[in-house]
Amino acid sequence: MNSIRDLNGDGLLRFGPYAFHLRQRLVLDGDRPLRMGGRALDILRVLVERAGQVVGKDELIARVWPNSVVEDINLRVHIAALRRALGEGQDGQGYIVNIPQRGYCFTAPVRREAQGEPVALASLHKPQHNLPARLTPVIGRDPVVGSLVRQLPVRRFMTLVGPAGIGKTTVALQVAELLLQHYRDGVWFIDLASIDNPAQLVEHLRHSLELDAGLEALATRHALLVLDNCEHLLERCRAVVEPLLASAPRLSILATSREPLRVSGETVHGLAALSVPPASSLHSVAEVMSHSAVQLLVSRARACQQGFALREQDLAAVREICRRLDGLPLAIELAATQIDALALVGLQAQLDNCFQLLTQGRRTAVARHRTLESALDWSYQRLSPLEQSLLQRLAVFDMAFTVQAATDVISCAVLRPECVAEVMAQLARKSLLVVEPGQGTTHYRFLNTTRAYALQKLEHSGQLRVFERRHAHAIGKARWLSVRHLSLQLIEQLPDAG
Repeated sequence: MNSIRDLNGDGLLRFGPYAFHLRQRLVLDGDRPLRMGGRALDILRVLVERAGQVVGKDELIARVWPNSVVEDINLRVHIAALRRALGEGQDGQGYIVNIPQRGYCFTAPVRREAQGEPVALASLHKPQHNLPARLTPVIGRDPVVGSLVRQLPVRRFMTLVGPAGIGKTTVALQVAELLLQHYRDGVWFIDLASIDNPAQLVEHLRHSLELDAGLEALATRHALLVLDNCEHLLERCRAVVEPLLASAPRLSILATSREPLRVSGETVHGLAALSVPPASSLHSVAEVMSHSAVQLLVSRARACQQGFALREQDLAAVREICRRLDGLPLAIELAATQIDALALVGLQAQLDNCFQLLTQGRRTAVARHRTLESALDWSYQRLSPLEQSLLQRLAVFDMAFTVQAATDVISCAVLRPECVAEVMAQLARKSLLVVEPGQGTTHYRFLNTTRAYALQKLEHSGQLRVFERRHAHAIGKARWLSVRHLSLQLIEQLPDAG
């Protein structure tokens, strides 16, 4: 089926106060362009050209996302953004009706006219955003995107937190795209990764926002700022963000960081990995494809290899690939580029060597996202020497571990026992360790990809064998104590021979 962009599409469609210039992909309310994302425009075009008819959800998805695996909720999020852009509910306006179990219907009368002269874009209001064009669909993130779109205008300051490669920037950009119409004075994306000197932050913000004066010019603006990659400028970001929110009551800020900013009024949203299928689902292609990690892998594989299709004999390999890559979108995308050369079974076999395998990244990506190793380097290089040392040594644990177990294995004259718990907590705040939920003693674990990276660093330091032996000794001692404890319990339960 053809994509919406393949349809013959000159002409002008009018409905309500709006004029949809098909060739220019432009919707005007009088002389004011509506700010909406490209997918929302595609959905609107399908619905308007079939006004009065019910368009099924499957057909809409096939027309708007012809080469991608997309969940229903993705469509619902974009429909909600479209309704918001068209001002549904204001003065009784209504355009798009949901027909339960069937699809959507555009209910307003539509007039088609011949296209006259193209609209002179220079005569329109200056675009109120600087968001980059999205080249690939966002997969598996619609629940969190929908939640952030609803909460951000009310909460005003939210921070997306997660480890390298989890997709924080991707989610933030989609949220910003869906909120384009909400903020009268625009949506502005500001990447902080290029700033090395914290003193440059304010000037960088002024330049990105095209402000002639200082940040006080934002006091009356109704706008959204997306501050991307805040983790290396935490103190300076706190010093700027808190007074900015206090002085600009209609300003909202969405930050991304590998740890919270810890600013008054901050709402922290931890971004989870994509869903990996359980072993029990491997009897069904459809069931495995219902998990977002697999959807992303298949979608990116299809982009690299024409005709790629998931078969039943592939399910175990696909699950293992997604599991070993922790459901991290960046790792999965980089792995998918290798499927054409290695096939799925070959890719699975080489996962133990994942950093060498995932070195062929995206040439157009920023340097820290071209490979998985470079993404982790971004975090590692910003750790203190003590944090780096502890991260390396902890990598000998291949399962969840406690602070006491870590202390027994890795403490030394430099890394004293009383420091271990504090530094482990710091690494968890920086998204380099995962805190295992549960009752009682806190357990920590690595993501597989982070552990492989840290093990590589430990090996390069020349200390890998030392700490592997200490770990093996500690495990052996723990097992001996466990067996001894169990034996004593059994002895106590024996009947008294006397």
